[in-house]
Amino acid sequence: MMNNVKLGVEVISAHDLKPKDGQGSSNAFVELRFDGQRFRTTTKERDLNPVWNETFYFNITDPNNLADQTLEAIVYSYDKGSQSGTFLGKVRIHGTAFVHYSDASEWHYPLEKRRVFDRVKGELGLKVFLTDDPGIRLSNPIPEMDTSGFLDQEFDDDDHMQQTRHDNSAPVPMNDQGGNRRTYRHLPNPDSLPASNIISNAMNQRTSMQQNQYFANAPRPEQQPPRFFGMNAPGMNVPGMNLPGVMNQAVDYAIRETSPMLGGGRVVGGRVIRSQQPVSTYDLVEKMQFLFVRVVRARDLPNMDIGGGLDPYVVVKVGNYKGTTKYFNKDKNPEWNEVFAFSKDRLQSHILEVQVHDKDLVKDDFVGLVRFDLSEIPTRVPPDSPLAPQWYRLEDRKGDKTKNGEVMLAVWYGTQADEAFPDAWHSDTIAGPEISPSNSSLVRSKVFHSPRLWYLRVNVIEAHDLVPSERARLPDVYVKAQLGNHTARTKPAQARPNNAFWNEDLMLVAAEPFDDHLVLTVEDRVGPNKEETLGKVIIPLASVPKRLDDRPFPGKWYNLQRPSSTDIAEENKKERERFASKLHLRISLDGGYHVFDESTYYSCDLRPSARQLWKPSIGVLELGILSADKLQPMKTRDGKGTADTFCVARYGHKWIRTRTIIDSLSPKYNEQYTWEVYDPATVLTIGVFDNGHLGSNVDSKIGKVRIRISTLEAGRVYTHCYPLLVLHPSGVKKMGELHLAVRFSCTSMVNLMSLYTKPLLPKMHYARPLNIFQTNILRQQAISIVTARLSRADPPLRKEVVEYMCDADAHFWSMRRSKANFYRICSVLQSFLAVGKWFGEVSLWKNPITTVLVHLLFVMLVCFPELILPTAFLYMFLIGIWNYRFREKHPPHMDTRISYAENVHPDELDEEFDTFPTSKGADIVRWRYDRLRSVAAQVQKVMGDIAAQGERIQLLLSWRDPRATSVFLSICLVSAVVLYVTPLPLLAALVAFYQMRHPKFRAKLPAAPVNFFKRLPAKTDYML
Repeated sequence: MMNNVKLGVEVISAHDLKPKDGQGSSNAFVELRFDGQRFRTTTKERDLNPVWNETFYFNITDPNNLADQTLEAIVYSYDKGSQSGTFLGKVRIHGTAFVHYSDASEWHYPLEKRRVFDRVKGELGLKVFLTDDPGIRLSNPIPEMDTSGFLDQEFDDDDHMQQTRHDNSAPVPMNDQGGNRRTYRHLPNPDSLPASNIISNAMNQRTSMQQNQYFANAPRPEQQPPRFFGMNAPGMNVPGMNLPGVMNQAVDYAIRETSPMLGGGRVVGGRVIRSQQPVSTYDLVEKMQFLFVRVVRARDLPNMDIGGGLDPYVVVKVGNYKGTTKYFNKDKNPEWNEVFAFSKDRLQSHILEVQVHDKDLVKDDFVGLVRFDLSEIPTRVPPDSPLAPQWYRLEDRKGDKTKNGEVMLAVWYGTQADEAFPDAWHSDTIAGPEISPSNSSLVRSKVFHSPRLWYLRVNVIEAHDLVPSERARLPDVYVKAQLGNHTARTKPAQARPNNAFWNEDLMLVAAEPFDDHLVLTVEDRVGPNKEETLGKVIIPLASVPKRLDDRPFPGKWYNLQRPSSTDIAEENKKERERFASKLHLRISLDGGYHVFDESTYYSCDLRPSARQLWKPSIGVLELGILSADKLQPMKTRDGKGTADTFCVARYGHKWIRTRTIIDSLSPKYNEQYTWEVYDPATVLTIGVFDNGHLGSNVDSKIGKVRIRISTLEAGRVYTHCYPLLVLHPSGVKKMGELHLAVRFSCTSMVNLMSLYTKPLLPKMHYARPLNIFQTNILRQQAISIVTARLSRADPPLRKEVVEYMCDADAHFWSMRRSKANFYRICSVLQSFLAVGKWFGEVSLWKNPITTVLVHLLFVMLVCFPELILPTAFLYMFLIGIWNYRFREKHPPHMDTRISYAENVHPDELDEEFDTFPTSKGADIVRWRYDRLRSVAAQVQKVMGDIAAQGERIQLLLSWRDPRATSVFLSICLVSAVVLYVTPLPLLAALVAFYQMRHPKFRAKLPAAPVNFFKRLPAKTDYML
């Protein structure tokens, strides 16, 4: 049975090739090699940026070994004079990078050298895919174009592909009319496997891997994937194909690089190829044309109501799109000053109508209209001045001028760079069924600034002359501080006599402007769950001094007010009854700290609260939110699934929200924003949400993307499609893709590099550090303050949006995260274990040549110890240089394997999404507790073993085991004498040679020192 699975390779184009013909150009063609087969494209003469658009299909001889195959694309320049080809570069793509046709995309690969001294530059655009389409028929063998005389001179020996010539390929044109795209097919191999066997084998292999127990067969620590130049995700499971040997993360979860045409030009491999058109200020987004209509005001409108006057409003209509202004009661000269924006690509008419209507209870009356021919509307390109509005006489429906009524309008074509764009009503939002002029702000784009947060430190020193209700009992008092909805309290202290001493710091979070009041109450614990207030003091935050460093400052005595008092200024009034209780405090707003309102690992800002301590910025971060694609339906409207999505991005104090695109699963935003960068160790977070104001009560999360600034190269444009991954109780799910363009521009490389030598956090974090418990509590307070402030904005950022962007639940317990962190530790230790394994193989003479070379190297280092450190640093330098060619070309993104999200047990996910405190039943909680105990038992055993090893070392000289201590002391005395008379290099050489002795001189049992150490006692004998 014939195998239908084929490898398709579309040779698209090359860019910036090296000239080789001696005249500043090249005659380029590409030869493809795979599985003993060889094809080549046509020759593009005198072109350093050739375009082929030719497709080739290779047979896959053994699909089971596809992961071990390699596709090579070699670029040559044909020299007509010598009838030979000159090497221009090559691309190698491993079989683990092959994906199905539906998942394949155009990719520009950097050309590699074939030899060390080859001079290569440029990129080759390929689209590589797998297909089992039976409609692609195989051609009969036809002799290929004559290539004798020059190909074999260059296709030499260093490549592992076969050198056998194949004369069974022929060009088969796909489109005779186009003439620019050809398809080349190869004859099948009759010995290949059928496609059904391929798919069934892959499914059986996947099923067998998924059958694992809950506590057993845990996944191994993550290993480094093989290095390759190709698709983004090595070794991915191919949807629809499921080929054997492809067993890593699914291809849907990988970042995909794109080459969009933006306002600055086409982006290829991070570089912008400028176009002939002028560059827009919004050069990181696709240029979108809009028809802008500004409705300013009207005058001298006619009377339409019986009692005189009218309730006017304006309707702006283009085809099926219609926008409406608000209306005014009894106003013949209304002023709206509202802007409407209609996407030029969606205009379905050539006439724009601006109609004035009168609002009535039953039916609105028509007042007049103004018509515009869209072909005569001018175009405005910033930085041109705004178009001046003009007065237009209203007409009736027949086109005749009315007696009364004029409307002031401005109509022009523009782009999203227009200053009217953010505040305009857009055609893709105002057409929504739930959108009206009153709530249209809920779908507009907006820029927010979160409040500047400070730490409020309240040092409670002591209290004097307290007056408890029961004189015979010593009061057990504590001080409670309350700021807004947040409280903190000291430890209880007994007042003797009626004086209490604490000297304890209470930390709270305050936000600018400081218009709140700090309320301090002294309370007496009379009994269980019963407190009595002894006095209070109310302090305005505006009167609290600000402190920028840790210098001490004197405290202040505050007179306590009566518990029933509510007047802040009562302490300045004369009281009829004497109340002399006092509280000694030291209060300050500490501006030298950075207030964390997000997870420490994903911090978007590290500056202190006080603006005086800010350093100058080091660069500018630009973000272009292009579009989203393949989104999952979030709601049902008119019987079909849809979504009303918007994006939120956060960096520093600046939050941005794009406009909401109504009723679209593939929305296009094309909005660009800019931030100043003060530290490279910060993270930009972008989230996608479904607008809850349109049909639901919450903004549903669709996914988010994090981009760390330190991973971005300065000046490079990163255009990628990021998968939107969300963890649900049923498992990880891809909700769609987000297309972004990111660029980091550095203004001062010297300042940027100097930051790597400075502390990560402000000075106060090291002078007066906060413990982990305080940091977590203060972080939750900061998140609640930011949530409250942004939820009151217009349009609001709801609580669920802010908490999702700030990772408010990152501190909750999760078995999945615990396992992921454990395997991360194992992955880190794996490199050290690999060194130990390598040394063990050297000691066992697995490779005699390597062992002899290690002996020689060690003798050299022993004789010349001053070479040890230079050799080590030189070795690390060479490793870094070697790894440079394998560096990642895209920012890091969420990895489902590292996050342990693919193989997680359903109950672990259910526990992770459980509330705190738990809302589950007693049986489930008991079972989870028993599971946690079993895990903790293993940890307990490992900790005990580690403690025992350390205790054995400590007890060597304690005479706990007299015989062992005697032996150890004898060994110490002999060693001291030997070391005194023996040169250290000689001793080191003898020890190393003994350690690396041949296996013939080794015993199969453990060495004597190991046996001696394991027999030493530990403090386990003292354990109950």
